[in-house]
Amino acid sequence: MYEFEFKPFEEMTPEDYATVGFKSGLEVHQQLLTESKLFCRCPAGRYSNTFHAEILRHMRPTLSELGEYDGTALMEFKTQKEIIYRVNKETVCTYEMDDTPPFMMDDEALDIALEISMLSNLSLVDEVHIARKQYLDGSIPTGFQRTAICGVHGRVPYGDRTIGMIQLGIEEDSCREISDVGHRRTYNTDRLGMPLIELVTEPDMKTPQEVAEVAQILRKMMRSTGRVRRGIGATRADTNASVTGGTRIEIKGVPKIGMMPLLTYNEAQRQWNLLRLREELKRRGITESSFTYTDKDITRILRKTRFTPIADAMKEGHVVGAVKLPGWADLLRWQTQDNTVFSREIADRVRVIACLTVLPNIIHSDSMSETLSGAEWKEAKNALDCTADDTIVIVWGSEQDVETAKKEIAIRAKEATIGIPSETRQALRDGTTGFERILPGPQRMYPDTDLPPIRVTPERLERIRARMPVQFWERQKRYRELGVPEDAIEGLSISPLAPLFDEAVDTMGFTPTEAAVMLWRYPRRLRRKGWHYDDFRTDDIRGILMAVKDGRLTLDGVLNTMRRALKNGFDADALPPRLEKKDLTSFIEKAKQQVRYSSLHSEDNIPNLTLDRVMDEVRGRIPGSDVAEEVAAYFAKEVQA
Repeated sequence: MYEFEFKPFEEMTPEDYATVGFKSGLEVHQQLLTESKLFCRCPAGRYSNTFHAEILRHMRPTLSELGEYDGTALMEFKTQKEIIYRVNKETVCTYEMDDTPPFMMDDEALDIALEISMLSNLSLVDEVHIARKQYLDGSIPTGFQRTAICGVHGRVPYGDRTIGMIQLGIEEDSCREISDVGHRRTYNTDRLGMPLIELVTEPDMKTPQEVAEVAQILRKMMRSTGRVRRGIGATRADTNASVTGGTRIEIKGVPKIGMMPLLTYNEAQRQWNLLRLREELKRRGITESSFTYTDKDITRILRKTRFTPIADAMKEGHVVGAVKLPGWADLLRWQTQDNTVFSREIADRVRVIACLTVLPNIIHSDSMSETLSGAEWKEAKNALDCTADDTIVIVWGSEQDVETAKKEIAIRAKEATIGIPSETRQALRDGTTGFERILPGPQRMYPDTDLPPIRVTPERLERIRARMPVQFWERQKRYRELGVPEDAIEGLSISPLAPLFDEAVDTMGFTPTEAAVMLWRYPRRLRRKGWHYDDFRTDDIRGILMAVKDGRLTLDGVLNTMRRALKNGFDADALPPRLEKKDLTSFIEKAKQQVRYSSLHSEDNIPNLTLDRVMDEVRGRIPGSDVAEEVAAYFAKEVQA
């Protein structure tokens, strides 16, 4: 069944992805632009590395009401992590530390979440019920995240089909991780509790390229509201991928949409190759029921080794352990992802769960070069009664960490006889994925008894609809029908100035091209000079357009007027009076004299230089074409004279 071999990323076709049963979905997380955090009144969006206190916590698993432990909780407990929270008193209160009950949900945040739900064509809930979602990696001090569903079962257009939207939830953001070394993980709490939405799609994407294209659609849709945060970390996406016979794997926190195709390709390749590995193990007679392993302390054997990582560990009083995998010869070199083999799966588990974070953290007999000497490998194999068909994995560290590591090596090897373990993986810069944690179980959410439901009233929805933008794909369709320049269509459709475009065309009488130039190209040019859309005051821009409409400002004066308005605001009464052609003579003569006094010109170029200087003086007060005609006429008369 698994005869197909993955081609290089650039050579894979949609037919190839159909062969392996590739499918993918997205969980897009977007911070909302509010003044306050979601369940307290601390300010949102104030980032700082300054902190006034540190709080130490340990995460411990507890039994559920059903008498069960969550797999993720057990995994995190095995790491024996110390969790450090850095607290800035300006951005965190006792609520975030679970010492104060929550406030009611921030109204503006809920309005924005409902607005984006409507843009996604989701069916809105009648009541917003707050739940607790277990968060067991320490990134939320309480161990749970407050979350609520706002809408379900929607669709957004994608080419000639639609992509299903499962749901949109509103929730608290987690802490920012500062470091994770050994048994200590440190977080900054400034981001904690900020309003965040999670938009979850159906697994409707059939190729890695489609994943990125759909992510762009969702990004533009949310940005079109003008009510979401922008910048690094404001938008994050978890990308889910699977193949036939595999399982849903969550690639956590993909920071850039451009990384999604290669990441999902590599995850699909990884799952397919792990399924092929399972078949090879079965062929060798190694199954879940027949799997065995042996482990042993081999510290004495390697006490004089020259392999630096182990030698350094010995100097610190650490120990060395080994695990024998019977029948596994050469399988730790089995390719999983691009330039990645199965031994990385084991090394990742050891790094995350045993907290042996300094790499390399394992060596194995399938790749003996540049590690131990031949004699040392022989002695280690003899100590575990290895045959030529066996593989041994060696790990070093504190006694406790090595014991944990040996168990994890065996667990990961046994999982290979079953298929694809359910886990969350992290996006790596080279486009591959690495183990992050066991995927949480289905019972991770339960009702929150601290907060009552919030009724979604018709009046509230009408108020939101009144301010809601047109869906950006509908804007793009209209812009093309109007003949808006192609380079402006996409950007203008999600611009905060898009409503002004409609006003400029429908009410003020500008052509679509004129409106697009003033409301897309000019602001874009100013952004390149360091300005941002947030710096544009809509009333100022509307006032500038009205001045053009009323004849107090020319089109070619709009850019400079916008530039001045960004610094000092716009006052139509302060505009200089309009000029007529007859008023230009004095400007032309003055400019000509200035050019003649300059030594940086030729006689043939004096008219052009004069025109430039005149335009600098009168731009916006008279059309540029009139100025060009008058300058040309002036110099023509001079030649005749």
